[in-house]
Amino acid sequence: MQVYRHSGVFALENGASLDGIDIAYHCYGRLNAAKDNVIWVCHALTANSDPADWWKGLVGDGYLIDPANYFIVCANMLGSCYGSTGPLSNDDKTDKPYYASFPQVTIRDMVAAHILLRKHLGINSIALLMGGSMGGYQVLEWAVMEPAVIKKMFLIATSPSESAWGVAVHTAQRLAIEADSSWKEPRADAGAKGLKAARAIGMLTYRNYTTFQEKQTDPDPEKIDDFKASSYLNYQGDKLVKRFNTYSYWLLTKAMDSHHLGRGRGGDLITVLQTIEQPTLIIGISSDILCPLDEQRFMTDHMPHADLYVIDSTYGHDGFIIETQQITEILQGFI
Repeated sequence: MQVYRHSGVFALENGASLDGIDIAYHCYGRLNAAKDNVIWVCHALTANSDPADWWKGLVGDGYLIDPANYFIVCANMLGSCYGSTGPLSNDDKTDKPYYASFPQVTIRDMVAAHILLRKHLGINSIALLMGGSMGGYQVLEWAVMEPAVIKKMFLIATSPSESAWGVAVHTAQRLAIEADSSWKEPRADAGAKGLKAARAIGMLTYRNYTTFQEKQTDPDPEKIDDFKASSYLNYQGDKLVKRFNTYSYWLLTKAMDSHHLGRGRGGDLITVLQTIEQPTLIIGISSDILCPLDEQRFMTDHMPHADLYVIDSTYGHDGFIIETQQITEILQGFI
């Protein structure tokens, strides 16, 4: 991992500003002489800038997005806890971590940070900009903000604005965090129990009824407690608490809620989508209940050069990370 320090004032969409920001990032491969082999990956909610780690089977040595052929870049999003400036960073005004005082950020702010890194790396053209879920939000914003830079896009399990359903899910997760009595205490592990509960809520939407029935049904009809499904959610919650931060989780779900391509651009999603000229591959997942196929169909209907493919998977929203073989088969022809 590398870190780029932008020392100037970084203005946020809400009117606040940060006195400089750090942008953590990974690069793989080499930029060719023509500078036309860049693939930029935008990551989702709790991922980091190392897609070879979390998108195994698609990105990395020997896979379709191979550093032997491409210059691959991924930046940790603003507000996260994996190296870029966020709630755990020091506020220069107080010389203490921001914690709950970190300002609200939007998807547009995250893309503005990506653009700073792009310029720092001397990248003038991105051959393929790709991302799933919240990563797709960044891809879409970037395509609108810098249309001449982005040549092609790959979007999976994503949408042009956060749905009322998505906002409701995130609100429930934040309510769980806020119900933790330690929430907003000035320490890095504040709200840990709330984060565990929030992750459990999230898992219900990342998967679905079929997945839980197939994988988490108890074979013993005599059991009256300690069910597999309960153990699974406890395990996933504990796992996230060990690797992520509650302040960042709360902040980033707020950022997802703010996602709307039409904001500040007339408000009409259809009109904005019609201006996106880049050839775009869109993949939806048949069992995704968090960002269902209706969202991808809507984009395909209104983006002039978009094609939609549907992956048949029982893994729900998480299929965008798991179904790498199916993704590879579709994406290979596109790139």
